[in-house]
Amino acid sequence: MTENNDTICAIATAPGVGGIAVIRISGPKAIEITGSIWKGKKLAEAATHTAHLGNIIDRETNEVLDQGIATVFRAPASFTGEDTVELSVHGSQWIQAQTINLLIRNGCRLAQAGEFTRRAFASGKMDLTEAEAVADVIAATSRASHRVAMSQMRGQFSQRLSTLRTQMLELASLLELELDFSEEDVEFADRKRLLDIANDTLSEVTRLAESFATGDAIRRGVPVAIIGRPNVGKSSILNQLLNDSRAIVSDIPGTTRDTIEDTTDIGGTVFRFIDTAGLRTTSDPVENLGIQRAWEKIADARIILWVITPDELSETASFLPALTTHKHPDAKIIPVINKTDLYPSHTATGIPDITAHPNVSSPLGISAKTGQGLQELRQSLIAASGTDTTTGDIIITNARHYEALTAAADSLRRAISGLTTTLAADLIAQDIRETIHHLSSITGAITTPDILSTIFSRFCIGK
Repeated sequence: MTENNDTICAIATAPGVGGIAVIRISGPKAIEITGSIWKGKKLAEAATHTAHLGNIIDRETNEVLDQGIATVFRAPASFTGEDTVELSVHGSQWIQAQTINLLIRNGCRLAQAGEFTRRAFASGKMDLTEAEAVADVIAATSRASHRVAMSQMRGQFSQRLSTLRTQMLELASLLELELDFSEEDVEFADRKRLLDIANDTLSEVTRLAESFATGDAIRRGVPVAIIGRPNVGKSSILNQLLNDSRAIVSDIPGTTRDTIEDTTDIGGTVFRFIDTAGLRTTSDPVENLGIQRAWEKIADARIILWVITPDELSETASFLPALTTHKHPDAKIIPVINKTDLYPSHTATGIPDITAHPNVSSPLGISAKTGQGLQELRQSLIAASGTDTTTGDIIITNARHYEALTAAADSLRRAISGLTTTLAADLIAQDIRETIHHLSSITGAITTPDILSTIFSRFCIGK
């Protein structure tokens, strides 16, 4: 890890011109160095968590660069755990650059990507999951992704992991005691109790790992494939959901020959809609490529909008087996009967037996032309995404966490298998120690400099 005996600085606000810009300085000489370019209240005498109006000045030329506000945070009561000063200056890019140059000339070093948060981790202000959540909060694009990131930044995931790790340590200690007194034939806990602890922990670890599918969808946008035969109104529905003429609408079959993707926020969740080529048998090689890609998108989708028109209701049952074969086992199917304005006598109840299949919701009748039923469709999308039921639950959004949880579950299953057989306690204890290692790697209790460098290099400069 980078040594923390130097003082770093960086612009903490977004690049470009704004009303103000914030320049962050952190390290053992943060107050001294900032004081050397500051004219106003003596920052060396300023109390922690106080803000002061003054001027930024170049002592060599005695030129006033800008008027600003210096906010002082004394160690350890700061984000990094070090002495920190934040300079709020006018948002001119020239002023920002000149202020950074002044700080560097007076002894600062330009911060690396994520170095402020890395120092917060190194000083024990937060663990690794909380540090990674800082980047997720910054990158949040919806209410759902912000809620999940804030939950992790507040330490809820860390607390859950701490509980699981404590359970595993208890299990390991009981097994170790049994090993220490193995020659005296002493058993400190019966296998049933050990098995109960292991099974409870495995259940929670598995639930957390399985939540990654939802978490990844929340972070990147829930993938929704819009499928159906040609001319059923798929592109019109996409345009309505996006409130934009994103896809070409035409009465000519096969107009959409490639997938069209775009995102929109519905009820605080980002959905990534994919308009696909009409599914039919054709001799056109280009259209066939589009149809092949449509099936690939169906396999990747979390939600499938299956668009049907009332005149083809009788054919839906024959198409369902192919659809369920290609889709992901957990993907939800929402049958959408479009063009109800043209077929007022038809109802959504005309689809035979398809809702008996797992993950197929009740059909919705809509009109992409008039907008009828689109609000109900949006509500169905939110319900199918599962993001409206995650309040209070811990959701995993980080692939590193998912891999560690999966590895912990694998080693725990081996331990459980050993507890149900006559496997020696020392071999079971090894699996338990491996489980503890994987859980600890998530929070950074066990990690390496290479892993830390990779994680924090993804942060923006100034955070």
